[in-house]
Amino acid sequence: MHQIHDSLSNRFGSTQIQTIQRNNDSYYLITLPGSKELRILMTTGLSDFQMKVHEKHVGEEWKELYVLIPSYWDLADEANVNMNWVFDWLTKLKNYVISNDKWLGHGHTLPTGKDMHPISPTMKQNHFILSNPIELTEELSPLQVGDKTIHFLALIPIFADEMDYKQGKGTAKLYAKFALQNITEKLDHYRSTVLKSRWNFFAK
Repeated sequence: MHQIHDSLSNRFGSTQIQTIQRNNDSYYLITLPGSKELRILMTTGLSDFQMKVHEKHVGEEWKELYVLIPSYWDLADEANVNMNWVFDWLTKLKNYVISNDKWLGHGHTLPTGKDMHPISPTMKQNHFILSNPIELTEELSPLQVGDKTIHFLALIPIFADEMDYKQGKGTAKLYAKFALQNITEKLDHYRSTVLKSRWNFFAK
């Protein structure tokens, strides 16, 4: 874990990264220089685990997960369920991968639970999609740490209709919808679905 911390410190600057504790787990919190206080909240230790990958994904065995936190989020308020779900979900996914010997990659999706309840009182999305960096393509390009190349996956909340659209039309078309509306991995309490009306399966 120290190796990736050192590598991230070299990339972002040692003063921009701190390790924080929550839920009996550790996370990296990286403040992006000159980015209006955007912060990256990232798992620690996941990249110590080598995922089993299909041959077409060789080289993607090591990952860390992250969320991109906007400036108005107060992560210090541990009682605020509207914001602190990010810690729970990053740890849940990390533990799921390690405990079940799974691989996570770009475009993978998961529900919030069997009942597909909203993520929080202010975020009505009930699924997540995992994504290669969008807004942070340069900042979170693959990181060489020793003999490992560590890739980064963003956790992006999506709405039920967006999940339906992704299943019917495919990942690429959903991301095209995101791009048209400048939706990135940055969390946003105020965003609405990219589908203005119930999507038509036969529409382009």
